[in-house]
Amino acid sequence: MIKHDSSEDTTAEFTLAVSDNSYLYDPGANMAVDLAACTHRGHVRANNEDHYLVIRFRRALENLYSNLEPGMVAPSYDLTGYGLLVADGLGGMAAGEVASRTALTKLVELVVDTPDWVFDLGRPEQIQTIIQRMNDRFLQIDETIRQQADRDATLTGMGTTLTAAATLGGELVIGHIGDSRAYLFSGDSLSQITKDHTLAQALIEAGVANSDEPATRSMRHVLTAALGSLGPKVKPEIQRLRINPGDQLLLCTDGLTEMVDDKSIASMLRNADSADKACEDLVTVALAAGGLDNVTVVLARFGSHESN
Repeated sequence: MIKHDSSEDTTAEFTLAVSDNSYLYDPGANMAVDLAACTHRGHVRANNEDHYLVIRFRRALENLYSNLEPGMVAPSYDLTGYGLLVADGLGGMAAGEVASRTALTKLVELVVDTPDWVFDLGRPEQIQTIIQRMNDRFLQIDETIRQQADRDATLTGMGTTLTAAATLGGELVIGHIGDSRAYLFSGDSLSQITKDHTLAQALIEAGVANSDEPATRSMRHVLTAALGSLGPKVKPEIQRLRINPGDQLLLCTDGLTEMVDDKSIASMLRNADSADKACEDLVTVALAAGGLDNVTVVLARFGSHESN
């Protein structure tokens, strides 16, 4: 993975992390994954309060020597999964970049400290364990951010969104809170698979507002849920979905979705020949449309190994 960090090169326009243009083969699911991520502070914000992280996790066992009869033990076992995370520090709040950074680092800490990593998703109880752990980790991250703000007055009120996706073969589990989004591009159709936790969305769901009304649009930035700063307790949205070859999973902050409509996002995902090209195109279009906020995109493109 190549990383161009704009903090080290002040002339850089992008902080870009991409795969090496080769597909990463997941032998456990016979699925190839093309991964990329891109972020930009935009044209208005003084700093970038978005953070992203793409990780790969694995369970592996290789049989080196044995006098067991052939076929009694598999020669190797290797199952690979991926984690995609996006966090957007709340604009206008204290130390949003600290909150978003803390959300990602704390989540990784919680995962690493888990004594048993669940990889067998063929059993319902294992799926339930993963869903429960995702929920618990969001609550622990929320508590960590609150405690950090309590200890340091300069961080009072800080908060962040968090959208976290974990894939293992064809299984996808997503945890989400705030107004960053996860989209699934499948069968030439783009679907938003997370809900915006905003006042505008709450009024639309209650049937008292229309999404096209100017007053409603003005409330799209008013969050009803986030990690750290809003309300006594968070209630993350946890989902389980299936991924098929040809699907694309996009995580992004509202710096993209406020500048670029879903139709245009779908077109760029459809026409790009790689994940890194799609990410760069999405950010470029958001900047061209005004770049009023930090913009971050993380993309995973899934395909059949045999077809590549």
